[in-house]
Amino acid sequence: MDNQEGESEYGDFEEIKEDEKKEPEKKEQFQQNFPVRVKLPREGQFVGVVIERLGGKRMSVKTTDKKTRNCRVPGKFSRKFWLRPGNYVIIQPWPDNDDKGDVVYQYRPNEISQLKRKGFLDNLGTEF
Repeated sequence: MDNQEGESEYGDFEEIKEDEKKEPEKKEQFQQNFPVRVKLPREGQFVGVVIERLGGKRMSVKTTDKKTRNCRVPGKFSRKFWLRPGNYVIIQPWPDNDDKGDVVYQYRPNEISQLKRKGFLDNLGTEF
């Protein structure tokens, strides 16, 4: 049996080149021009900027009422939020202690630009 006869029994083969591998599709990022619905703070809530992380799900946050509060991330949000200094958040002050609060929401970059246009971040200053 010749090699040519053996190859014809199995049919034609196509060579696969390594350069032609398909790349996975990337998800589209939000466009800056795209209109965005921004979550606004409710009554008793404030917009703030994370100043520093204190460890143990706690951080120091400067809010729009010009106070610096010691805030924590509640357990149901601990895996959802990945907070760093400079991130914008909504906080809910504690009813019994106004110097402490809970982080309720973290803003995305496209939402921050909408907040700046509407003037919600004017009270925070430009230190960040």
